Amino acid sequence: MGDTSKIICKYIYKNWIETYKSQRAFGLDHGIEESIVRKIKNTALNNNQFNYNIPVNTLSKICEAKNIKISEFFKLIEK
Repeated sequence: MGDTSKIICKYIYKNWIETYKSQRAFGLDHGIEESIVRKIKNTALNNNQFNYNIPVNTLSKICEAKNIKISEFFKLIEK
């Protein structure tokens, strides 16, 4: 897995999931399974060297729920 997926997962976890009411609620509100939310979290926190290569489709669902374009998301993680 490249560093890009880890950077993406870290951003999503630190900025959106960590402060959300629950992982389950985040998944429901963003159109993804709770197991995917856990994979993002585990990759962000580097738990057990877990590496999740986040699919574009999943990233697209999250961005759509956040009302941002994928291109805008990548601008956010550049900072």
